[in-house]
Amino acid sequence: MSTWRDEKNLKARGRLEKRLTALFPPCVLAHALRQPLIPPTQRRAVESYWRHRPLLADRLARALAAKSGQPAGWEWRLGSGKETGLPLTFRMPPAPYREAAFARGPGHCCVCGQPVYRLGWHRDLWDDGKPNRNATWHAACVVAWQLWTVPPDHLRALKLRQNRKCATTGRRLLKTAEVDHRVPLFAVWSDHRAKPWPELLAYWGVPNLQVINKGAHLEKCADEAAERAARRSVVGQESSVEEMGP
Repeated sequence: MSTWRDEKNLKARGRLEKRLTALFPPCVLAHALRQPLIPPTQRRAVESYWRHRPLLADRLARALAAKSGQPAGWEWRLGSGKETGLPLTFRMPPAPYREAAFARGPGHCCVCGQPVYRLGWHRDLWDDGKPNRNATWHAACVVAWQLWTVPPDHLRALKLRQNRKCATTGRRLLKTAEVDHRVPLFAVWSDHRAKPWPELLAYWGVPNLQVINKGAHLEKCADEAAERAARRSVVGQESSVEEMGP
């Protein structure tokens, strides 16, 4: 088995180095050559680099979004399935540049709105000023979007960030530990949706993600359910008062 892997890596390294451009990011190359199976192409090396660094990808994607800023006239709203690009639920992160009305088209990332350069990179390392017209995602933004929408898939990285300690109890994280949003997403929709779009993304990203043991998570969910019920009760009472009139 080790002989097979050595032979495969030798061929993959040869393919990678043969096609390597002079300005290829050194950090990505170093990462690629450390992998058990060396990626044979530059693009796959870039994808592997970000896939192994989801927390860094999250930070970069939010920084790029802040650079783009919120499009004029955009507001966070939900769709019914007919509107192109609108999320169907508040659990999906708002993404104005995925909406048809604000999309910047090929060569720009549909997540952060910034230009996409060769190999899905976020900077013009080749200094030719030409975005990749065949791309609509940064390699980093792909991983960031996966973290925002399916955070349990990145449980290991989030555990390491907390030194394997439960964020609420401080005890050692168990195998059954779960990913949780510190500020629940229903509260983000109810209380914070008027915030600028780049700031909103932090509620789906690392600043609002924590890993807690299952027992603590169940207690937190019960408290949040009670809070939601109380909110509905208040809204129902206000509606009844309005219907009754003066």
